[in-house]
Formats: sequence, structure tokens, C-alpha cells
Amino acid sequence: MSSIFTKIINGEIPSYKIAENDKFYAFLDIAPLTKGHALVIPKIQTDYIFDLDDNTLAEMAVFAKKVALAIEKNVECKRIGTAVLGLDVPHAHIHLIPIVKGDEINFQKERINLTKDEFSALANHILNTFGQNL
Repeated sequence: MSSIFTKIINGEIPSYKIAENDKFYAFLDIAPLTKGHALVIPKIQTDYIFDLDDNTLAEMAVFAKKVALAIEKNVECKRIGTAVLGLDVPHAHIHLIPIVKGDEINFQKERINLTKDEFSALANHILNTFGQNL
């Protein structure tokens, strides 16, 4: 059965895409911890990130790094934190979360709200930056 992330990749569910190549897809989290919080996913549905073969996992890390650099150029932050939980959706994914103080990566805290226009504008800026081959 297709995960919600596979449905996003296939265009069955809309997303705020910020980066894509032939193997990976990145989009803004619609319930973000901070502005610019994004998810990086492989296009091949695999439940657990450590079930990915070594090459795919390494390529995913490099892709995530490029996405993080694009986010940093568009969101005021000190750095991009990462988290791999993998319990909420049965599809391997990496959270990229802009941080300032370091306490932003707390999945129990209240999520921030952005309007559709804010999501769209931010996604377009990040996507354009990612397209500049960081």
C-alpha cells in the first residue's frame, strides 16, 4: 500500500516541493516546528531508513545536505538540525529543521502556522536556490 509520501511523490497529494532529483524528493512539512522545516524522502518507498542500501542512504544524505544549504539561504537560522524518527509514516525520511537556540527540535511542542501564501513563497524561494546547484 502506498504511503502518504509516495502519494505526494506521485502527485496524488499536493505538497510544497523544495527539491527533487531522480531518486529523492524534498518538501516543506505542513505542520512545521519552525519556518522552513522540511522532509527529505527517497522515491522508492522503504519503511525504515536503515533498510536502504548503503549507496542510496549515502546519496540521500548528500541530497539532504544540498536541501539544507538551500533552506539556510532562505530562512534565518544558525544551522539546520536533523532528525530521523520514522514512526509516524512508513516511508524513510529525514527532517531538516532550521534552528536558532537548539530547543526547536521537540516534536511534542506546538507547531507553527503558516498561510498557503507563506508556504508557497518559501517553497519557491528554496526550490530556486536548490536549482542553483549548491
